[in-house]
Amino acid sequence: MDLQAFLITFREALEAILIVGVILTYLTRIDAIHWHKWVWVGVFFAIVVSYGLALAFQVLLTGFASMGSQNYLKIGIMLVSSGLLTHMIMFMGKQSSEMQGKVQSKVAHILTIGGAINMIVHSFLVVVREGVETVFFFAAITGGDIQKALESWGALFGLVLAAVVGLLFFKGTKKIRLSTFFRITAVFLMMISAGLFVQAIGIMQDLGIIGSLYRTAGHQIGEIYNITAFMPEHPIDGVQYLRDYGKEPLINGQVGIFFKAFLGYTQNPSLEEFVGYWGYYFLVFILLAVQKKRQEQQQLQEDKVAA
Repeated sequence: MDLQAFLITFREALEAILIVGVILTYLTRIDAIHWHKWVWVGVFFAIVVSYGLALAFQVLLTGFASMGSQNYLKIGIMLVSSGLLTHMIMFMGKQSSEMQGKVQSKVAHILTIGGAINMIVHSFLVVVREGVETVFFFAAITGGDIQKALESWGALFGLVLAAVVGLLFFKGTKKIRLSTFFRITAVFLMMISAGLFVQAIGIMQDLGIIGSLYRTAGHQIGEIYNITAFMPEHPIDGVQYLRDYGKEPLINGQVGIFFKAFLGYTQNPSLEEFVGYWGYYFLVFILLAVQKKRQEQQQLQEDKVAA
């Protein structure tokens, strides 16, 4: 149980730390440190909500009695998170282009009260999503006794290691040029957002909320490919593969579950998951290209007026 708690806490905490760190680093790099407090406000409220959910799960909802509705909550959080992260990608892409012709300090003026609300919502939803998932995972591995997992050394060590990894990562970004930082973080956020969107599709298909255009002869949802032999997305899938084929997968399922939670990795995607994942990238690239073209036209008009 300690090892499971460690992996869960490390995975969930690392993702939250990296995304919140991107927001804080971004604000620092554009000389808008005074907005940091709003990010921490969102983080604080998210921790309170996550703890409240854990308490309700432990005391009021009697663990697995409430597990039936967890997937609906996950779907909502994943879709809203994906939307907010996409908005953040567009926002950062806009300012990255504007920096080519403006002094860096001027970019901070773009942030308004609405920007503060965005920072609170982004940081809140990112952290609360990880907190909610942690509560559900802890309930699953302890039979509903979440307090037992919270008090384990694995949970504490996972949180500490995630903080250390996040700190080392963002110390390294200080040496990176601002334009390069924007590009790297945009790709990072796109991968997470695409993964969330695809995971939501997968859960909706599992619940029968949406169907599939590609089904097997037995009317099951078909898979575009299956790389379980290379890396299953969960340790259970690895155990089942060993049972069926008599050999271990090339890479352990503990690695697969990390990539699934972190980047939306799926060992056997349906047609809708496959199209949704790559379609998300295509859509974001189109939106960024359109945004860049509009900014170039606007800059051209401003130059003509100034001349």
